[in-house]
Amino acid sequence: MLASFNKGKYVTYVGYTKNLKKRLFLHNNSKGAKFTRGRNWLLIYKKKIKNKSEALKQEYKLKKNYKLRKNILSNYLN
Repeated sequence: MLASFNKGKYVTYVGYTKNLKKRLFLHNNSKGAKFTRGRNWLLIYKKKIKNKSEALKQEYKLKKNYKLRKNILSNYLN
C-alpha cells in the first residue's frame, strides 16, 4: 500500500506487482496508474504472496476495506 500527502490529507493506493521497486519508481515519476500521477508516494505496507491468484484476492480485499487501510496508515504515521 502506498500513501501520499495531498491537500492537507493522506491518500492511499493499493496495487499488485511483481517488481515493487520498479512500480514505486514509475508511480513517483508519473508513469504509473492515472490516479498516482503528480504525487510523491511512500511505501507503507507490503505483503509477499507466492501466487498471483491469491495476491489479487488480497489486493481486492484491501482495496475495498477502507477501515483496514486507515488502520495501516495510522500505524505507519505513529
